[in-house]
Amino acid sequence: MIVSVSRRCDIPRFRFKWFMERIDAGFVEVTNPFNSRQVKRVSLLPEGNLDPNGSRREVPRKADMEPTEGVDVIVFWTRDPRNILANADELTQRGFLFYVMVTVTGYPPELEPDIPEKAAVLAAMKELAGKIGQDRVIWRYDPVILTSVTGEDFHLRNFGAIAQNLAGSVRRVIISMYDEYPSSKRRLEGLEKKGIIRMHNDDTGQTDLLTGLAKSAVTAGMEIQSCAEKEDYSSLGIKPGACVDPALIGRLWGLDFKGKDKNQRPNCLCCQSVDIGTYGTCDAHCVYCYAR
Repeated sequence: MIVSVSRRCDIPRFRFKWFMERIDAGFVEVTNPFNSRQVKRVSLLPEGNLDPNGSRREVPRKADMEPTEGVDVIVFWTRDPRNILANADELTQRGFLFYVMVTVTGYPPELEPDIPEKAAVLAAMKELAGKIGQDRVIWRYDPVILTSVTGEDFHLRNFGAIAQNLAGSVRRVIISMYDEYPSSKRRLEGLEKKGIIRMHNDDTGQTDLLTGLAKSAVTAGMEIQSCAEKEDYSSLGIKPGACVDPALIGRLWGLDFKGKDKNQRPNCLCCQSVDIGTYGTCDAHCVYCYAR
């Protein structure tokens, strides 16, 4: 079982103490976001259900809950990896295999009002990569949103600067173009009405932009992949990729996962995972976020 922590909220940044407490307990209860009556008890024990002393443990469960298998791999999603960095040795000692995706966009506060200081995040990413390996720290530049404050020139400069900062420490970057959701559309329209930003809704220049991002990634020694895109940008140097990536997991640890996660968007290439987050609980308040 792959555990996702989390697409729905930034647990590593805001709730990592809670997460480690659930690790101690050996399980977490997850409510179906589309049916609050459905609660699943998910094991947070490494595969084999062994405690730190090597003794076999059973996952406590209620009579009406199905048992789950142990954890093969944890995939972390965050904007701030410093809590993971501080606890990486303990997670490893407990027998967990994991990798970390860190979103660093560096957008203006109009779009990202409560984001950790970029220099500190980049420094933590490089330190974490030195500790656990360059393939296990992945940079996400997501979403690529085109506005009056984040136009094509902004993205080319901004992405290039971050890529050069991470060169030699990170080997993969994942990008995706902004997808419109009803809630994010309302928030962005609200900013437009106030004259704070203006959305760029046409695709003019997008090919040049993506080509430029790909060139910056290659210059920094990174492979660049797209996330859940309808369009195939392979001709621009950007191959379709997966965040919960069975190929990466197989290469890192020799584990074999097959099959697409049917709970994700149609163009998502991720393999099956169990997400333990809760929508609407992230305190970052990014204007464009689908999970708010």
